[in-house]
Amino acid sequence: MKKGRTTAKNVSCEDCFFKNNLLCALSCDEPCATFRPDSPEGLRPPRQMRFHFRSQERTHASWAFPTAQEQAALHA
Repeated sequence: MKKGRTTAKNVSCEDCFFKNNLLCALSCDEPCATFRPDSPEGLRPPRQMRFHFRSQERTHASWAFPTAQEQAALHA
């Protein structure tokens, strides 16, 4: 079974926007939680998950409360 992201490439502090623009105040040798990749466009927000809507083809619920007649038949 896969664990986490397997396609993530190895990153280093040398690839960080903050380190390359002299904005990093940390003295650690590995990337921290605030790592953002440096790009020519500047600082970009991290990618967000996409939200997928269900198809509109579903017209009825997969489960529903029994009708009044069905409940009466159960207790009769």
